Amino acid sequence: MRLLKSSIHPSIESVDQSSFLRLAARGIILNGEDVLMLYTQRYDDYTLPGGGIDEGENQVEGLIRELTEETGARNIRNVEAFGLYEEFRPWNRDGFEVMQMKSYCYTCEIDEQLGETSLEDYEVNNGMKPVWINVHDAIKHNLDTIKNSDKKGMSIERETFLLCLIRDELLVVVN
Repeated sequence: MRLLKSSIHPSIESVDQSSFLRLAARGIILNGEDVLMLYTQRYDDYTLPGGGIDEGENQVEGLIRELTEETGARNIRNVEAFGLYEEFRPWNRDGFEVMQMKSYCYTCEIDEQLGETSLEDYEVNNGMKPVWINVHDAIKHNLDTIKNSDKKGMSIERETFLLCLIRDELLVVVN
């Protein structure tokens, strides 16, 4: 899978500190210029649906489970690799100083009708919900949040980078 970007948090002086690896899968689902995203009220941002890959799962199995849980997506099909986003974040717990996260991003299709979600408690408490939003509007919103919010999460820069790639590489231009 092609490497889209490798990002090191500015507070990390060296990636050669004690670290652990977290693997994640993220879904890119388009309907015209609309993309299926998760809106999180606590951080006022839009993120691609997906999350950690469980022990014993491969990347696509993790993607399908996460999409089903977070968005209620049904009949997930035509899964194709898009790219890998790697990041190094400060961790400072569990005996580690750095978390290396690899987010494997896939395009896919789903049925138009979403089913019920099964969000985790922290996701519910953060006000997370699946929404269809125009790619350009999601980028603008996230850029405004990056500029103006003191409560923004660390993931918003990854997500905005990915949204810009989706805009530049996946949207079909109709003249």
